[in-house]
Amino acid sequence: MSKPIVAVVGRPNVGKSTFFNKIVGRRVSIVEDTPGVTRDRIYAEAEWQGHHFALIDTGGIEPDTTDVILSQMRIQAEIAMDTADVILFMVDGKDGLTSSDREVASMLMRTGKEVILIVNKVDSSKLPEDFYDFYELGLGEPIAISAVNMLNLGDVLELIIEKLPKEEADEDDDTTKIAVIGKPNVGKSSLINALLGEERVIVSDIAGTTRDSIDTPFQRGEDQYILIDTAGIRRKSKVTGDIEKYSVIRAIAAIERCDVCLLMIDAAEGVTDQDKKIAGIAHEAGKGIIVVVNKWDLIEKETNTMKEYQQDLAKELTFMSYAPSVFISVLQKQRLNNVIDMVKYVSEKRALRIPTGQLNSLIADATMMKQPPSDKGKRLKIYYATQVGVKPPLFSFKINDRELMHFSYARYLENKIREAFGFEGTSVKFVFREKGEESFE
Repeated sequence: MSKPIVAVVGRPNVGKSTFFNKIVGRRVSIVEDTPGVTRDRIYAEAEWQGHHFALIDTGGIEPDTTDVILSQMRIQAEIAMDTADVILFMVDGKDGLTSSDREVASMLMRTGKEVILIVNKVDSSKLPEDFYDFYELGLGEPIAISAVNMLNLGDVLELIIEKLPKEEADEDDDTTKIAVIGKPNVGKSSLINALLGEERVIVSDIAGTTRDSIDTPFQRGEDQYILIDTAGIRRKSKVTGDIEKYSVIRAIAAIERCDVCLLMIDAAEGVTDQDKKIAGIAHEAGKGIIVVVNKWDLIEKETNTMKEYQQDLAKELTFMSYAPSVFISVLQKQRLNNVIDMVKYVSEKRALRIPTGQLNSLIADATMMKQPPSDKGKRLKIYYATQVGVKPPLFSFKINDRELMHFSYARYLENKIREAFGFEGTSVKFVFREKGEESFE
């Protein structure tokens, strides 16, 4: 099930990025006291009392501005508003109510979305004299906060959870949702048409032809699938025009709600920096990932060409070495059946559950083979491990001291689990809890 989306919008320099960083618990957005420093949406997962949602930090809105950067930020924020389930409208308690605030409020009221009005930079319990002016915006009772001092952030989070759409059971639990992602013009729409056997998606050599996400259900044997075609994701410097900006956010949203991503790579170009960024979005989201190398028919072959290409993929995409690769030619219809075969395989691996006894036996053997790290005479102890979730597989470890669980040792344990149980095509998530901490169980 996809996470609901919460967008933080408002004029430049009202404290949106500081608020964003405090909520997500780490320094994600650049914080600088200069209007316009946050020029693009930043996404992160946030959690409050067991409720998870995606938080979007936007660039500031300056209504009717002729400044190019501020105008682009307005588009970014409008896109975020269009996509969000709940909108946080932030205003500046020190500046007071401005004409721009009124115009932005008017924009927000037209969206029909749930809007929470938050007045930032109120650094004490005493409200500024002009605080009640914000009632004029017609967005309900304003909440006074201080993002820097973390004042009343809990109240905002409580209200967010109250306004989020109610979670419903996924009616298509047995349906595997596949998002076809990648740069423009690598053959995403052509692949979907070839798999479906009919021209359901417009195919063109013009980058960006696919403006929106298109869902197409189909069946193969007893298995149900939904193919999600997305607009190509470009580097920010190459994204021009409102439509392509909208395409980018829809592509990210498609990744969020799919089960398995097909990351399409142009065989002649190889893995580019943009491919890595796109792959990183899917990896961080915990989705199944298959690297689909298209236009393989254009590559001159020798005995070990494919093997060497796979080695290059592993080097370039080190953070997702678990992802299998499929080499195809959509134009020549070569090995297309392998794509859906691999989707089914990866989908099954994402749903795999490991019996607790087998898992702890494996962990015990692993710790005997390689002693856990220690610091100042204190050694890491792993008391117990259990799998607490699937899609992606999530493992909970009960340990004596979280500080002793070095990244390298966690990676070692992950490798041992993969050696024993596979999990090809999916990330594996770990959570470490000390004695006395609440468990997932």
